[in-house]
Amino acid sequence: MRGKQAPKRVIAPDPKFGNLFIAKFINYIMVDGKKSIAQRIVYDAIDFISERTKQDAIEIFDRAIKNTTPSLEVKSRRVGGANYQVPMPVRGERRVMLSYRWLIAAARARKGRTMADRLANELIAAANNEGEAIKKKLDVQRMAEANRAFAHFAR
Repeated sequence: MRGKQAPKRVIAPDPKFGNLFIAKFINYIMVDGKKSIAQRIVYDAIDFISERTKQDAIEIFDRAIKNTTPSLEVKSRRVGGANYQVPMPVRGERRVMLSYRWLIAAARARKGRTMADRLANELIAAANNEGEAIKKKLDVQRMAEANRAFAHFAR
């Protein structure tokens, strides 16, 4: 790597709940710099969650994130002309980023009326350990388990 590493940016907590994780999630939802639309989508999804489940929506959001965070992933390593899928532990920030990414991709792939509705359904499903994001996490974990024999190639 050449040059200095880019400094970490400090993200301000979201205006409605003062939660840093929701602010980061809004930034991942955002497309083409339209933050107000992303905020509306996330806040509407949180409202839908609280209406449907009659529980604290932030708690369900946190549980969904916790349930979809992976602990292992596979990375390709080239050793002696062959590529091996080597299982590696996932770093803290990358865990949360993958969780957000999988939840958003699953919500976008769902059928539904609005993005807020689809996101709310996916978050509720993830909080209950079901849905596409959970399936993606289990696939990644299963792949890492299957390739445990190549763990000695990890550096």
